[in-house]
Amino acid sequence: MTTDAPTRAPSYTAFGLKAEAEPLAPGLHIVATPIGNLRDISFRALATLAAADAILAEDTRTSKTLLAHYGIATPLYPYHEHNAEQMRPKVLAKLREGGKLALISDAGTPLVSDPGYKLVAELVAEGLPVTGIPGPSAVLAALVLAGLPTDRFFFEGFLPPKSAGRKTRLTELAAIPGTLVFFESPRRLAEMLADAAAVLGPRAAAVARELTKFHETVQRGTLPDLAAHYDGEEDPRGEIVVIIGPPGAQELLPAGDVIDERLKDAMARLSLKEAVAQVAAQTGQPRRKVYARALELTRETP
Repeated sequence: MTTDAPTRAPSYTAFGLKAEAEPLAPGLHIVATPIGNLRDISFRALATLAAADAILAEDTRTSKTLLAHYGIATPLYPYHEHNAEQMRPKVLAKLREGGKLALISDAGTPLVSDPGYKLVAELVAEGLPVTGIPGPSAVLAALVLAGLPTDRFFFEGFLPPKSAGRKTRLTELAAIPGTLVFFESPRRLAEMLADAAAVLGPRAAAVARELTKFHETVQRGTLPDLAAHYDGEEDPRGEIVVIIGPPGAQELLPAGDVIDERLKDAMARLSLKEAVAQVAAQTGQPRRKVYARALELTRETP
């Protein structure tokens, strides 16, 4: 890894204007980057990336898009789980010499289900400087949109890929008195929700997909409802975060009479299809459940 001090004038471009980046202090700078919408990056993050000697990136292909968008010419080097053991000594050597390096993940905040923990631990042990530049995080973005308790939460990351291991781990997590946060693969989402429903029961939950992007969706409901919603459907695309409320969180879902009131009001003004879509969006309940209740209300009306 060659990271000699650059002869270029560190700069970045935002809102069509070019800005010079101030000199960066030596050390490793951990920079949060957008999880989808490129406009979510901070000016401090842009200045840091522009002024660094080099950027360590989990996925250089994704990172090139970000840097090109903001006119940043800092050299990129891959740093991921497959090459970390080989790269770490080189990075440490550069930082011991007073180098200025930035670490970014594929998206979001580095070290959260991404490589970098061992590197930071060694830097701390040696007394070398580490600076955090906070910003986007899929964990926090999904948590605040779920409509579930946020005072205490536990981030698990990815559950085991096989059902048996998944259920075992969910059983271990069941007693945690806080909201649970998971990452999940689109192709395993339906199975994961079914296992969660089997182990945790009808807890309130939410599935957040493609956060900050054009096709962002947040589906809310109980675990059995969400498992039924995604069962048999085509695998959803994109990044997925699953939020599961703590024990007793099902009480936080809209009561049946609230849904009934909203349905009656909507059906008085809209078509059945439009009313169902509106109430499902308002309450976070699965559309098929709202539709079934709408039909019942229609039959009950004299």
